[in-house]
Amino acid sequence: MNAKEKKAILVVSFGTSYNPTRELTIDVIEQDIQKAFPDYQVYRAWTSKMIIRKIWKRDRVKIHTVTEAMEQMKADGITHVIVQPTHVINGIENDIMKEDAMAFQDSFSSICFGTPLLTSSDDNMTVIQAVADEFSNLEGDEALVLMGHGTTHYANSVYAALDYTFKDKGHPNIFLGTVEAYPSFESLLRMLHSFEPSRVILAPFMIVAGDHARNDMAGDDPASWMYQLQSEGFEVKPVLKGLGEYEGVRRLFLSHVEQAIACAG
Repeated sequence: MNAKEKKAILVVSFGTSYNPTRELTIDVIEQDIQKAFPDYQVYRAWTSKMIIRKIWKRDRVKIHTVTEAMEQMKADGITHVIVQPTHVINGIENDIMKEDAMAFQDSFSSICFGTPLLTSSDDNMTVIQAVADEFSNLEGDEALVLMGHGTTHYANSVYAALDYTFKDKGHPNIFLGTVEAYPSFESLLRMLHSFEPSRVILAPFMIVAGDHARNDMAGDDPASWMYQLQSEGFEVKPVLKGLGEYEGVRRLFLSHVEQAIACAG
């Protein structure tokens, strides 16, 4: 790198208003990236403007949008940018993030993007292994139910593919559904009744164990997955641990940054 070059990695997350889960997930992912790539300055941006506003109002902590982070890097004299999302899939958030970043392509010598968590079939296998490692104590007659977010974007098909692959790779008791798309909770319920588990372990398939995990998954509301599963007669144990806490998942993000750096040349 010549003396005039200044390199940065912008880590883009959806964001969370739950500070304890942020400290265990987004913060640690960013710290891992900084440790692994000491020649790069690490910046943060979040894509949820609603969460950004909430944090500012509550904590008076300013978190940049992608546009603001790009402006900050430009002001700091950064010349080469790697953008690494912590998004789970190549969905709507990721598309918008890329558009926002590429609006600055004339301001930097290069902008290269790392890929979201589940981009290639190798990624899928790595994440399946990370989940299996995390729940290695799961008994054969217990079921692990993972709650993904889901999206109207065509990339949503990865959830159904992953659910199938869990079973194909020898994990017939691991099920993956989504809050907002397919596989739906109704689909999951049918499969669980067929499986007849002794109990259900319920965990978020999201980077952070935030609002969805605490309310839609494990909340007291009759619409929550835990409440509905208990109503169907299942014994349920919720695990409020985001994917960002899984070591295998964080390692995968590091390899995506590496690929982006290689691509940048």
